[in-house]
Amino acid sequence: MRIDGQCHCGFISYEAEIDPQNVSICHCTDCQQLTGSAYRVTVRCNLTDFDLTGGAPKIYVKHGDNGKRRYQMFCPNCGSPIYTTGTGEDASEIGIRVGTVNQRRELAPKKQKWCSSALPWSASIEALPGRPGE
Repeated sequence: MRIDGQCHCGFISYEAEIDPQNVSICHCTDCQQLTGSAYRVTVRCNLTDFDLTGGAPKIYVKHGDNGKRRYQMFCPNCGSPIYTTGTGEDASEIGIRVGTVNQRRELAPKKQKWCSSALPWSASIEALPGRPGE
């Protein structure tokens, strides 16, 4: 599936070829802190299938519990997280942040990980009162 997207301010934009089956939710505490939310939704793709079409991201290097480095790419202007990649064998794959994808309504998650860190209320929001806009 061909996708495109951008950060909130539009400085960074990209195009990619992805498999919609590679969408996942991560509940780890790093993702909670890096998003300021309960979890992060990501779609994986090969680095060779991803093209930046706008400005260059700023990079934050995160060190995982496994000792590996993960590069967190985000907009230097608005702070939107755009994608992540790793080092060594992990450098051939990136994880695009689904919130930046224009076709995000078509990208339903297929799995979850780090569920032991999930916030206890995060799976039960359907019963909360809601409205279509503010």
